[in-house]
Order: sequence, then structure tokens, then C-alpha cells
Amino acid sequence: MSGLSDEPVTMKRVPLYSRTPDRTRAAAGRELAGEAPNEEPDDSADPPGWWARTGRRSGAAIKRNERWAWAALAVLLAVVAGWPAWTLRERQIPTFEQIDHAMRESIAKEPLQSAAANAYEAVIGSVVRVVGEQPPGRPDPKEGEQHKSVGSGVVIVDKGIILTNLHVVHGASRIKITYANGMESEASLINVQPENDLAVLQAASRPDELEAATMRSTGGLRPGDEVIAVGHPFGIGPSVSQGVVSGLKREFRSPEGKRILTNLIQFDAAANPGNSGGPLVTTDGHVVGIVTAIMNPTEARTFIGIGFAVPIENAAAAAGLPPF
Repeated sequence: MSGLSDEPVTMKRVPLYSRTPDRTRAAAGRELAGEAPNEEPDDSADPPGWWARTGRRSGAAIKRNERWAWAALAVLLAVVAGWPAWTLRERQIPTFEQIDHAMRESIAKEPLQSAAANAYEAVIGSVVRVVGEQPPGRPDPKEGEQHKSVGSGVVIVDKGIILTNLHVVHGASRIKITYANGMESEASLINVQPENDLAVLQAASRPDELEAATMRSTGGLRPGDEVIAVGHPFGIGPSVSQGVVSGLKREFRSPEGKRILTNLIQFDAAANPGNSGGPLVTTDGHVVGIVTAIMNPTEARTFIGIGFAVPIENAAAAAGLPPF
């Protein structure tokens, strides 16, 4: 036959199945179609990392179990959403009633000490009882009177310098003091300030651990501030009474009209004969005045609600101490 070769024709057989991996079969198919084969990456040269392999496996697993994956995600979100509520239930914020109940229980077990008690403890070691004995030649006293006057005083310098009222020791031939711990001593008069009814004493002996009172300026003192008066009313004591500052810059005239005191602190803490010369103390334990008089229009000479104290600035000046 013309135009035809005498050589037998061989037909290329296309395999129906192959053991070649999928990517090899794909390459073979491209070759049959006349396409250039794609260059495959060399796995041995740059093997995929562990994270990449794991990611592919996880993604495949999630895709195969997509319904279970969505269910697990829903459960996780529910747990996260409910966590703050569980936390609050475990750590509940206490209510006002619970706080109030706890405070009342605490106070019942260990009651708080009052401000007056704290002030008293701060000053009591410096308060003394003062007795002025009159000279033997004095005429016999009237009924109810004694040959001595009893008042109070306060230590302002730890070497035994004491402030008191002049009328407590005026004309006394002998002055005796008794400290808070019971120790007794004689004292001598070293200075006076008659215009403020003040006297300064020097004790002959004193306790080893004698502490002077802390004094404070009256510059910041205001009506309504709480104060205590400490002393020996009617010789009983030491005693303490509590009140407030009733006024400032007051004037007092003695019942006989022989004595006029000015620039006084008015207070309503109970004071009676024997409180004279004792300290007027703020609730922080600082001395702001020296109790000097009470007002009573009757002859009873007892407290009716108005007492007077000399400001500590005047008292310190009487003792030769520098002003505040």
C-alpha cells in the first residue's frame, strides 16, 4: 500500500489503574495531554515542620468531625460565659448588713476605748494633788472651814515644775503635793502671776519616771471641741469629767468682786472646789488650760455648768517657758 510503512503499527496502551501516587498520576495525565510536568518540591530538601504537619492533620480531623467540633466550641463558650458568675458566687461581696453585724460582734468582743479615757491616760501621770497648809497663828476657822486648802496641779517640766492656782497656795506656810503613783513631796513657791491666778511650784522630790504633760496652743481651739477636766474635787481623786468648750475670751469676776480674770476658756465639764489648778485637756491628751474658777450665783460653791480655765499660753509664760 502506497504511502504506508511496511512496519507493524504499535498502539500505546493507557493503563486503567496505577499504583503511582495521586500526584504521579496527575503528572502522567499532563504528559499524555502534551503539557509540561510541574516541578514538585523536594520533600527531602525542605521537609514540612511539625506544626505544619500537625495543623494539616488537625484541620482534616476537624473537617471530618465538623459537627462534633461545633458542639465542643459551644460547650467551651458556655463555660467561659458562666465563669464570672461562678466566681462571684464563690466570692460574694458582703452586704451593708453583714458588715454592720461583723463590726458589732467585733466591738462586743473588744469594746473601743472612749476618747475621754485615752486623754485621761495620757495626762494622769502628770496630775498632782496640792495642799496648802495655813500658818499655825491663823485664827480658828469657822464651822466647816479647814486650816488648809486643797486643789490640783499639773507637771509641765519633768524636773518637778508644777502649775497650779495662786488661790490654792496663797498664804500657805507649807505646800505638799501627792503624785499619781501616791508618792508625796513638799514643794516651794517659785513664781506667781496674780493677774491670771497662777502659781508655779518646785517639788522637793519626784518619781524617777516622772513625765511632764504635753501642752498645746489654744490657737485652734473652737467652741464645741471636746475636753476633760482632771483634778481632785473636794479632795476626791484623781477624778475626770467630760464636756466641751463653751466659749473663748470670757471674763470672770469673783463673788467678792476683788478678782477679775479675762481671756478665759469657758467649758461645761464638771468642776468643783478642788479642781482648781488642774488641767483642761483636749481629747488628744494635750493641756490647753488650767482650771481656775466656776460660776455659781449662790453660796453653794458647786458646779452648775459653767467653768473657766486660764489659757495655757498665759500659764506657760508664768513658768518662764517660751510661747507657742
